[in-house]
Amino acid sequence: MRRDKRSRRLARSHSFILLLLLLAAPVAYAVVAMEAPAGFDNLTNGFETQTQFDLDRAVFEERDNIADGLGPVYNAQSCAECHQSPVTGAASQITELRVGQMDEAGNYTEPVSGSLINDRAIDSSLQEHASNRDNVMALRSSLGILGDGYVEVLPDSAFLQIQAAQPPAMKGTIVRVPVLEMPGVTRIGRFGWKDQHASLISFAADAYLNEIGITSPLLPGENSSKGKSVADFDTVADPEDEAMPAAPMGTDVEAFARFMRSTKVPPRDLAVAAMPDARAGAALFHRIGCDICHTASLQTAPAGSVAPGMNRDRPVPPALGDKIIHPYSDFLLHDVGTGDGIVQNGGPGTAHKLRTAPLWGLRMRPRLMHDLASVTYPQAILRHAREAGPVIQAYRSLSQIQRNQLSLFLSSL
Repeated sequence: MRRDKRSRRLARSHSFILLLLLLAAPVAYAVVAMEAPAGFDNLTNGFETQTQFDLDRAVFEERDNIADGLGPVYNAQSCAECHQSPVTGAASQITELRVGQMDEAGNYTEPVSGSLINDRAIDSSLQEHASNRDNVMALRSSLGILGDGYVEVLPDSAFLQIQAAQPPAMKGTIVRVPVLEMPGVTRIGRFGWKDQHASLISFAADAYLNEIGITSPLLPGENSSKGKSVADFDTVADPEDEAMPAAPMGTDVEAFARFMRSTKVPPRDLAVAAMPDARAGAALFHRIGCDICHTASLQTAPAGSVAPGMNRDRPVPPALGDKIIHPYSDFLLHDVGTGDGIVQNGGPGTAHKLRTAPLWGLRMRPRLMHDLASVTYPQAILRHAREAGPVIQAYRSLSQIQRNQLSLFLSSL
Protein backbone atom coordinates (compact mmCIF):
# COMPACT_ATOMS: atom_id res chain seq x y z
CA MET A 1 0.00 0.00 0.00
CA ARG A 2 2.85 2.38 0.86
CA ARG A 3 4.49 1.56 -2.52
CA ASP A 4 1.20 2.26 -4.33
CA LYS A 5 0.99 5.68 -2.70
CA ARG A 6 4.58 6.44 -3.69
CA SER A 7 3.71 5.56 -7.30
CA ARG A 8 0.73 7.90 -7.24
CA ARG A 9 2.89 10.66 -5.77
CA LEU A 10 5.50 10.19 -8.49
CA ALA A 11 2.83 10.35 -11.20
CA ARG A 12 1.42 13.56 -9.70
CA SER A 13 4.93 15.02 -9.50
CA HIS A 14 5.55 14.30 -13.19
CA SER A 15 2.21 15.90 -14.03
CA PHE A 16 3.14 19.01 -12.05
CA ILE A 17 6.51 19.28 -13.82
CA LEU A 18 4.65 19.39 -17.14
CA LEU A 19 2.38 22.09 -15.71
CA LEU A 20 5.41 24.17 -14.68
CA LEU A 21 6.77 23.96 -18.21
CA LEU A 22 3.48 25.24 -19.59
CA LEU A 23 3.39 28.10 -17.08
CA ALA A 24 6.94 29.12 -17.97
CA ALA A 25 5.74 30.75 -21.21
CA PRO A 26 5.63 34.58 -21.20
CA VAL A 27 2.37 36.04 -19.91
CA ALA A 28 0.79 39.49 -19.98
CA TYR A 29 0.00 40.62 -16.43
CA ALA A 30 -3.33 42.23 -15.68
CA VAL A 31 -3.28 45.89 -14.73
CA VAL A 32 -6.96 46.36 -13.88
CA ALA A 33 -8.35 44.58 -10.84
CA MET A 34 -11.11 42.12 -11.60
CA GLU A 35 -13.54 40.15 -9.46
CA ALA A 36 -12.13 36.79 -8.39
CA PRO A 37 -14.04 33.87 -9.92
CA ALA A 38 -16.65 32.39 -7.59
CA GLY A 39 -18.40 29.04 -7.53
CA PHE A 40 -19.19 25.81 -5.74
CA ASP A 41 -18.35 23.89 -8.90
CA ASN A 42 -15.04 22.03 -8.38
CA LEU A 43 -13.47 24.06 -11.20
CA THR A 44 -10.04 25.68 -11.13
CA ASN A 45 -9.66 29.42 -10.82
CA GLY A 46 -6.90 29.27 -13.42
CA PHE A 47 -3.91 28.92 -11.08
CA GLU A 48 -3.44 25.42 -12.45
CA THR A 49 -5.04 23.41 -15.23
CA GLN A 50 -8.27 21.55 -14.57
CA THR A 51 -6.42 18.25 -14.96
CA GLN A 52 -3.87 19.19 -12.30
CA PHE A 53 -6.60 20.67 -10.11
CA ASP A 54 -8.50 17.37 -10.21
CA LEU A 55 -5.32 15.46 -9.33
CA ASP A 56 -4.59 17.75 -6.39
CA ARG A 57 -8.20 17.65 -5.21
CA ALA A 58 -7.94 13.85 -5.20
CA VAL A 59 -4.91 14.14 -2.89
CA PHE A 60 -6.90 16.47 -0.63
CA GLU A 61 -9.69 13.88 -0.53
CA GLU A 62 -7.42 10.82 -0.21
CA ARG A 63 -7.75 8.80 2.99
CA ASP A 64 -4.51 8.00 4.77
CA ASN A 65 -4.08 4.67 6.55
CA ILE A 66 -1.62 3.35 9.12
CA ALA A 67 0.63 2.08 6.31
CA ASP A 68 0.83 5.66 5.01
CA GLY A 69 1.84 7.01 8.43
CA LEU A 70 -1.59 7.92 9.82
CA GLY A 71 -1.40 9.11 13.44
CA PRO A 72 -0.46 7.64 15.81
CA VAL A 73 -2.73 10.39 17.23
CA TYR A 74 -5.00 12.20 14.78
CA ASN A 75 -8.39 13.78 14.10
CA ALA A 76 -9.19 12.72 10.54
CA GLN A 77 -7.99 10.46 7.74
CA SER A 78 -8.26 13.07 5.01
CA CYS A 79 -8.39 16.83 4.60
CA ALA A 80 -11.83 16.55 3.02
CA GLU A 81 -13.31 15.10 6.22
CA CYS A 82 -13.26 18.62 7.66
CA HIS A 83 -13.65 20.65 4.45
CA GLN A 84 -16.53 19.41 2.34
CA SER A 85 -19.84 21.33 2.42
CA PRO A 86 -21.05 21.67 -0.32
CA VAL A 87 -17.82 20.85 -2.20
CA THR A 88 -14.33 19.76 -1.25
CA GLY A 89 -12.52 22.68 0.36
CA ALA A 90 -15.55 24.35 1.90
CA ALA A 91 -16.26 24.43 5.63
CA SER A 92 -18.11 21.76 7.60
CA GLN A 93 -19.59 21.26 11.05
CA ILE A 94 -16.52 19.67 12.59
CA THR A 95 -14.86 20.90 15.78
CA GLU A 96 -11.55 20.17 17.47
CA LEU A 97 -10.75 20.38 21.17
CA ARG A 98 -8.12 22.77 22.53
CA VAL A 99 -7.07 22.92 26.18
CA GLY A 100 -4.68 24.88 28.36
CA GLN A 101 -3.97 25.87 31.93
CA MET A 102 -4.54 29.31 33.49
CA ASP A 103 -3.54 30.18 37.05
CA GLU A 104 -5.29 32.68 39.32
CA ALA A 105 -2.94 35.44 38.18
CA GLY A 106 -3.98 34.90 34.57
CA ASN A 107 -0.75 33.21 33.49
CA TYR A 108 -1.30 30.70 30.69
CA THR A 109 0.58 27.41 30.40
CA GLU A 110 0.36 25.17 27.37
CA PRO A 111 0.20 21.39 27.93
CA VAL A 112 3.42 19.52 27.24
CA SER A 113 2.11 18.15 23.93
CA GLY A 114 0.39 21.35 22.84
CA SER A 115 -3.16 22.62 23.18
CA LEU A 116 -4.74 20.23 20.67
CA ILE A 117 -6.44 17.11 22.01
CA ASN A 118 -6.65 14.61 19.16
CA ASP A 119 -9.96 12.78 18.96
CA ARG A 120 -8.55 9.54 17.57
CA ALA A 121 -5.55 7.22 17.88
CA ILE A 122 -4.36 4.08 16.10
CA ASP A 123 -3.94 2.29 19.45
CA SER A 124 -6.16 2.52 22.52
CA SER A 125 -3.20 3.19 24.81
CA LEU A 126 -2.52 6.46 22.97
CA GLN A 127 -5.97 8.01 23.18
CA GLU A 128 -5.66 11.60 24.39
CA HIS A 129 -7.84 13.25 27.06
CA ALA A 130 -7.86 16.58 28.83
CA SER A 131 -6.23 16.40 32.25
CA ASN A 132 -7.58 17.67 35.57
CA ARG A 133 -5.09 20.54 35.30
CA ASP A 134 -6.59 21.74 32.01
CA ASN A 135 -8.98 24.46 33.16
CA VAL A 136 -9.15 26.20 29.76
CA MET A 137 -11.17 24.24 27.23
CA ALA A 138 -12.49 25.33 23.86
CA LEU A 139 -14.02 23.93 20.72
CA ARG A 140 -12.97 25.32 17.36
CA SER A 141 -14.76 24.67 14.10
CA SER A 142 -12.94 23.74 10.94
CA LEU A 143 -12.59 26.62 8.52
CA GLY A 144 -13.38 26.71 4.82
CA ILE A 145 -10.33 27.05 2.58
CA LEU A 146 -12.09 28.04 -0.66
CA GLY A 147 -10.52 31.25 -1.94
CA ASP A 148 -7.55 31.08 0.42
CA GLY A 149 -5.14 31.39 -2.50
CA TYR A 150 -6.31 34.99 -2.84
CA VAL A 151 -5.98 35.59 0.89
CA GLU A 152 -2.41 34.32 0.74
CA VAL A 153 -1.43 36.97 -1.81
CA LEU A 154 -3.01 39.88 0.04
CA PRO A 155 -0.08 42.19 0.76
CA ASP A 156 0.82 42.89 4.37
CA SER A 157 0.08 46.55 3.65
CA ALA A 158 -3.62 45.70 3.19
CA PHE A 159 -3.91 44.54 6.81
CA LEU A 160 -1.94 47.52 8.10
CA GLN A 161 -4.29 49.90 6.26
CA ILE A 162 -7.38 48.18 7.66
CA GLN A 163 -5.99 48.31 11.20
CA ALA A 164 -5.09 51.99 10.87
CA ALA A 165 -8.64 52.88 9.80
CA GLN A 166 -10.36 51.05 12.67
CA PRO A 167 -11.53 53.00 15.75
CA PRO A 168 -9.02 52.87 18.62
CA ALA A 169 -11.23 50.61 20.75
CA MET A 170 -11.79 48.21 17.83
CA LYS A 171 -8.32 47.98 16.30
CA GLY A 172 -7.50 44.44 15.33
CA THR A 173 -4.30 42.77 16.52
CA ILE A 174 -1.72 41.89 13.90
CA VAL A 175 0.49 38.86 14.50
CA ARG A 176 3.65 38.28 12.51
CA VAL A 177 4.44 34.58 12.18
CA PRO A 178 7.29 32.52 10.71
CA VAL A 179 6.89 31.26 7.15
CA LEU A 180 7.96 27.65 7.64
CA GLU A 181 9.21 27.14 4.08
CA MET A 182 11.34 30.32 4.27
CA PRO A 183 13.53 30.11 7.40
CA GLY A 184 14.05 33.49 9.04
CA VAL A 185 11.14 35.14 7.21
CA THR A 186 8.02 36.38 9.00
CA ARG A 187 4.79 37.71 7.55
CA ILE A 188 1.43 38.88 8.87
CA GLY A 189 -0.60 35.82 9.87
CA ARG A 190 -3.97 35.27 8.19
CA PHE A 191 -4.82 31.56 8.42
CA GLY A 192 -6.24 29.76 11.46
CA TRP A 193 -8.39 30.99 14.34
CA LYS A 194 -5.33 32.61 15.94
CA ASP A 195 -3.63 33.74 12.69
CA GLN A 196 -1.05 31.01 13.20
CA HIS A 197 0.11 30.93 9.58
CA ALA A 198 0.84 33.29 6.72
CA SER A 199 1.35 30.84 3.85
CA LEU A 200 -0.64 27.90 2.57
CA ILE A 201 2.42 25.65 2.57
CA SER A 202 2.91 26.35 6.30
CA PHE A 203 -0.81 25.89 6.93
CA ALA A 204 -0.91 22.59 5.00
CA ALA A 205 2.14 21.12 6.73
CA ASP A 206 0.75 22.07 10.16
CA ALA A 207 -2.67 20.56 9.43
CA TYR A 208 -1.17 17.39 7.94
CA LEU A 209 0.77 16.77 11.16
CA ASN A 210 -1.75 17.90 13.76
CA GLU A 211 -4.98 16.70 12.15
CA ILE A 212 -3.85 13.54 10.32
CA GLY A 213 -0.53 12.77 11.98
CA ILE A 214 1.54 12.79 8.78
CA THR A 215 5.02 14.28 9.07
CA SER A 216 6.62 16.26 6.24
CA PRO A 217 10.01 17.82 5.47
CA LEU A 218 8.83 21.05 7.14
CA LEU A 219 7.53 19.30 10.29
CA PRO A 220 9.36 15.94 10.43
CA GLY A 221 8.76 15.06 14.09
CA GLU A 222 5.75 13.10 15.34
CA ASN A 223 3.47 14.57 17.99
CA SER A 224 3.41 12.85 21.35
CA SER A 225 0.28 11.58 23.07
CA LYS A 226 -0.04 14.06 25.96
CA GLY A 227 3.72 13.80 26.42
CA LYS A 228 3.90 10.03 25.91
CA SER A 229 6.17 8.85 23.10
CA VAL A 230 4.43 7.23 20.13
CA ALA A 231 7.63 5.71 18.69
CA ASP A 232 6.58 2.11 19.37
CA PHE A 233 3.50 2.58 17.19
CA ASP A 234 5.05 4.65 14.38
CA THR A 235 6.17 2.13 11.77
CA VAL A 236 6.68 4.51 8.83
CA ALA A 237 9.95 6.43 8.49
CA ASP A 238 9.71 10.19 8.92
CA PRO A 239 9.06 12.38 7.09
CA GLU A 240 6.12 10.34 5.87
CA ASP A 241 5.20 12.86 3.17
CA GLU A 242 8.27 12.51 0.98
CA ALA A 243 10.00 15.36 -0.82
CA MET A 244 10.56 15.18 -4.57
CA PRO A 245 12.41 17.56 -6.91
CA ALA A 246 9.18 19.31 -7.92
CA ALA A 247 7.84 19.27 -4.35
CA PRO A 248 10.65 19.86 -1.83
CA MET A 249 8.22 20.68 0.99
CA GLY A 250 6.47 17.33 0.64
CA THR A 251 4.54 15.89 -2.28
CA ASP A 252 1.19 15.93 -0.52
CA VAL A 253 1.77 19.23 1.30
CA GLU A 254 2.54 20.96 -1.99
CA ALA A 255 -0.49 19.34 -3.63
CA PHE A 256 -2.70 20.63 -0.80
CA ALA A 257 -1.31 24.14 -1.27
CA ARG A 258 -1.77 24.03 -5.05
CA PHE A 259 -5.35 22.87 -4.59
CA MET A 260 -6.13 25.66 -2.13
CA ARG A 261 -4.52 28.25 -4.39
CA SER A 262 -6.64 27.01 -7.28
CA THR A 263 -10.05 27.17 -5.62
CA LYS A 264 -12.64 29.77 -6.47
CA VAL A 265 -14.08 32.00 -3.77
CA PRO A 266 -17.43 31.02 -2.21
CA PRO A 267 -20.24 32.42 -4.38
CA ARG A 268 -23.07 34.66 -3.23
CA ASP A 269 -26.69 33.58 -3.56
CA LEU A 270 -27.40 36.22 -6.18
CA ALA A 271 -31.16 35.68 -6.14
CA VAL A 272 -31.32 36.46 -2.42
CA ALA A 273 -28.76 39.26 -2.68
CA ALA A 274 -30.94 41.02 -5.28
CA MET A 275 -33.98 41.15 -3.01
CA PRO A 276 -34.83 44.68 -1.82
CA ASP A 277 -34.81 43.59 1.83
CA ALA A 278 -31.38 41.95 1.40
CA ARG A 279 -30.03 45.14 -0.17
CA ALA A 280 -31.46 47.07 2.78
CA GLY A 281 -29.76 44.57 5.10
CA ALA A 282 -26.42 45.17 3.35
CA ALA A 283 -26.80 48.90 3.99
CA LEU A 284 -27.55 48.21 7.66
CA PHE A 285 -24.50 45.93 7.89
CA HIS A 286 -22.42 48.95 6.93
CA ARG A 287 -24.40 51.53 8.89
CA ILE A 288 -24.15 49.88 12.30
CA GLY A 289 -20.47 49.05 11.82
CA CYS A 290 -20.33 45.28 11.19
CA ASP A 291 -17.90 45.91 8.35
CA ILE A 292 -15.37 47.56 10.66
CA CYS A 293 -14.11 44.01 11.26
CA HIS A 294 -16.01 42.04 8.62
CA THR A 295 -14.33 43.92 5.77
CA ALA A 296 -16.38 43.45 2.63
CA SER A 297 -13.77 43.92 -0.11
CA LEU A 298 -10.02 43.46 -0.43
CA GLN A 299 -7.66 43.53 -3.40
CA THR A 300 -4.82 41.07 -3.91
CA ALA A 301 -1.28 42.11 -4.79
CA PRO A 302 -0.52 42.96 -8.42
CA ALA A 303 0.24 40.09 -10.75
CA GLY A 304 3.98 39.82 -11.23
CA SER A 305 4.81 41.47 -7.91
CA VAL A 306 7.07 39.85 -5.35
CA ALA A 307 6.98 40.37 -1.60
CA PRO A 308 8.90 38.66 1.21
CA GLY A 309 7.14 35.57 2.45
CA MET A 310 4.61 35.59 -0.37
CA ASN A 311 4.50 32.37 -2.38
CA ARG A 312 8.19 31.64 -1.64
CA ASP A 313 9.22 34.88 -3.35
CA ARG A 314 7.87 33.80 -6.73
CA PRO A 315 5.91 36.45 -8.65
CA VAL A 316 2.19 36.53 -7.95
CA PRO A 317 0.53 34.69 -10.87
CA PRO A 318 -2.12 36.37 -13.01
CA ALA A 319 -4.77 33.93 -11.75
CA LEU A 320 -4.42 35.34 -8.21
CA GLY A 321 -3.06 38.85 -8.66
CA ASP A 322 -5.11 42.02 -9.22
CA LYS A 323 -8.28 40.33 -7.95
CA ILE A 324 -11.06 41.77 -5.81
CA ILE A 325 -12.41 39.42 -3.16
CA HIS A 326 -15.27 39.76 -0.68
CA PRO A 327 -14.33 37.69 2.39
CA TYR A 328 -16.16 39.90 4.93
CA SER A 329 -13.18 39.67 7.26
CA ASP A 330 -10.18 41.81 8.16
CA PHE A 331 -8.28 38.61 9.12
CA LEU A 332 -7.10 40.34 12.31
CA LEU A 333 -7.51 39.18 15.91
CA HIS A 334 -10.25 40.79 18.03
CA ASP A 335 -11.70 40.31 21.49
CA VAL A 336 -15.46 40.24 20.98
CA GLY A 337 -16.20 38.37 24.20
CA THR A 338 -16.13 34.87 22.73
CA GLY A 339 -12.39 34.18 22.89
CA ASP A 340 -11.28 30.67 23.71
CA GLY A 341 -8.52 31.48 26.22
CA ILE A 342 -5.87 29.60 24.23
CA VAL A 343 -2.50 31.25 23.60
CA GLN A 344 -0.62 30.44 20.41
CA ASN A 345 1.62 32.62 18.25
CA GLY A 346 0.37 36.01 19.44
CA GLY A 347 1.43 35.89 23.07
CA PRO A 348 -0.62 36.20 26.31
CA GLY A 349 -2.51 39.27 25.12
CA THR A 350 -4.26 37.23 22.43
CA ALA A 351 -5.71 34.57 24.75
CA HIS A 352 -9.23 35.93 24.40
CA LYS A 353 -8.88 37.09 20.80
CA LEU A 354 -9.87 35.25 17.64
CA ARG A 355 -9.49 35.97 13.95
CA THR A 356 -12.53 37.69 12.48
CA ALA A 357 -14.47 34.85 10.88
CA PRO A 358 -14.76 35.34 7.09
CA LEU A 359 -18.45 35.41 6.23
CA TRP A 360 -18.18 34.28 2.62
CA GLY A 361 -19.95 30.92 2.37
CA LEU A 362 -21.91 31.72 5.55
CA ARG A 363 -25.18 30.39 4.10
CA MET A 364 -23.71 26.87 4.05
CA ARG A 365 -23.24 26.80 7.84
CA PRO A 366 -26.19 25.60 9.97
CA ARG A 367 -24.15 26.21 13.15
CA LEU A 368 -22.25 29.43 13.74
CA MET A 369 -19.35 31.10 15.59
CA HIS A 370 -15.97 29.53 16.32
CA ASP A 371 -17.48 26.88 18.60
CA LEU A 372 -20.64 26.23 16.51
CA ALA A 373 -22.74 27.03 19.60
CA SER A 374 -25.11 29.45 17.82
CA VAL A 375 -27.74 28.34 15.32
CA THR A 376 -29.31 31.60 14.10
CA TYR A 377 -27.84 34.87 12.90
CA PRO A 378 -29.39 36.92 15.74
CA GLN A 379 -27.97 34.48 18.30
CA ALA A 380 -24.51 34.79 16.79
CA ILE A 381 -24.69 38.58 16.55
CA LEU A 382 -25.83 39.01 20.16
CA ARG A 383 -22.94 36.90 21.46
CA HIS A 384 -20.59 39.68 20.35
CA ALA A 385 -19.41 42.08 23.06
CA ARG A 386 -16.26 43.93 24.20
CA GLU A 387 -14.65 45.42 21.07
CA ALA A 388 -17.93 44.86 19.23
CA GLY A 389 -19.95 46.58 21.98
CA PRO A 390 -20.89 49.73 20.01
CA VAL A 391 -21.96 47.65 17.02
CA ILE A 392 -24.15 45.39 19.15
CA GLN A 393 -25.70 48.42 20.85
CA ALA A 394 -26.60 49.73 17.40
CA TYR A 395 -28.01 46.33 16.44
CA ARG A 396 -30.22 46.28 19.53
CA SER A 397 -31.68 49.62 18.46
CA LEU A 398 -32.85 48.22 15.12
CA SER A 399 -36.49 47.40 14.57
CA GLN A 400 -37.50 43.79 14.04
CA ILE A 401 -38.01 44.50 10.34
CA GLN A 402 -34.46 45.84 10.10
CA ARG A 403 -33.04 42.86 11.98
CA ASN A 404 -34.84 40.57 9.54
CA GLN A 405 -33.35 42.52 6.63
CA LEU A 406 -29.87 42.13 8.09
CA SER A 407 -30.40 38.38 8.53
CA LEU A 408 -31.63 38.09 4.95
CA PHE A 409 -28.45 39.81 3.74
CA LEU A 410 -26.33 37.39 5.79
CA SER A 411 -28.20 34.46 4.24
CA SER A 412 -27.01 35.63 0.82
CA LEU A 413 -23.32 35.30 1.71
